[in-house]
Amino acid sequence: MGEFLILKSGDEAREILTSFAALATESVALDHAFDRVLGEDLLALEDTPPWPRSVMDGYAVRARDVQGASESVPCYLKLVGTVPMGAVLERRIGPGEAAGISTGGVLPEGADAVVMIEYVDRARAEEIEVHRSVAAGDNLIRPGEDLRRGDMVVPRGKRLRPQDVGALAAFGRTEVRVFRRPRVAVLSTGNEVVPPDKAPAPGQVRDVNQYALSAQVRRAGGEPLLGGIVADDAAALRARVLELLDESDMVMLSGGSSVGVRDVASEVLASLGGSVLFHGINVRPGKPTLCARVGDKPVLGMPGFPVSSMVIFDVFVRPLLWRLSGESARDPWPARRRARFSRRHASAAGREDWVRVRLESRADGAWAAPVLGGSAALSTVVRADGLVRIDAGSEGIGEGEEIEVFLYE
Repeated sequence: MGEFLILKSGDEAREILTSFAALATESVALDHAFDRVLGEDLLALEDTPPWPRSVMDGYAVRARDVQGASESVPCYLKLVGTVPMGAVLERRIGPGEAAGISTGGVLPEGADAVVMIEYVDRARAEEIEVHRSVAAGDNLIRPGEDLRRGDMVVPRGKRLRPQDVGALAAFGRTEVRVFRRPRVAVLSTGNEVVPPDKAPAPGQVRDVNQYALSAQVRRAGGEPLLGGIVADDAAALRARVLELLDESDMVMLSGGSSVGVRDVASEVLASLGGSVLFHGINVRPGKPTLCARVGDKPVLGMPGFPVSSMVIFDVFVRPLLWRLSGESARDPWPARRRARFSRRHASAAGREDWVRVRLESRADGAWAAPVLGGSAALSTVVRADGLVRIDAGSEGIGEGEEIEVFLYE
């Protein structure tokens, strides 16, 4: 194969990747629900709170009984008890009466407000002196004020945060349906690739991509599976890809996607009945990226250089993993920062460029300096704080131009 026969633009490649459906759901215990993607709508099963509760430490009163109360003209109320935590006061608050109450306590019948403890003195053992008036409803939360039965609490397709897990617990959910985490097999290919614990001979390189990509998979919420190293042999690659497809939801091949006589990935995928969706994306770095569908599973042929491979993962593969995880909508770059570009940077029209940058804090604000070096220079991503996108319709970025930096999290 001497050229990219199915070259797509960056936007076309993104659209193609949205064609893969989310994985099935499974039930997990509440204490394992954090950071999973909800597979069902969580609706409020009851009014929250189900009864009026105090939001302050103080005294439950009838507002009309303390109308006009002040430091100079206090109101005196009979103390008839204290609301027990976890229970209710077994009597009604009548005219001229009050009951002690703690934050979260259930408002006794007859009372309609809470006076904060700071504005009350104990006059005698069974009498309080109130120095501040309140209106009905002050310092309490009414039934259903937080949530009404049937209200949407957390929608399907949202990744669960600690507060969302708390909401599940509040409604008595001890199990919840979530989407399965994508299991992603990462396979390195190439006669020149050796394991990290082996000293490379002349012409050989240690396997960086398998471990860097696996870490990116884990960070994106997937479960990586180290697939090992396979030489540039079609039969061996075919056999290993078949094994990994049985064990995973997605396979990433590192190397083997570039144009040339050693490119066997597309031939192997075709022999498995797969359809190549694109072979080449008009981006830099990472143009020789391949995507195929085998059955209902994506197989990605990643570039061989680690820089290209990691950038392609962040820009294209990470959103795909979130989609497989069931997330309905998510900003692919949740961490961003505005900065000014430190030097002019040219780009070829029609190509989407992703520039590694390092942030610098100067007297006049934040600046982004490009980290210079080719796709083989691993230090360019190690030293970088994030990426800057140059759109396909642009010819570059000017010195001092304000840009948006997509930060590495």
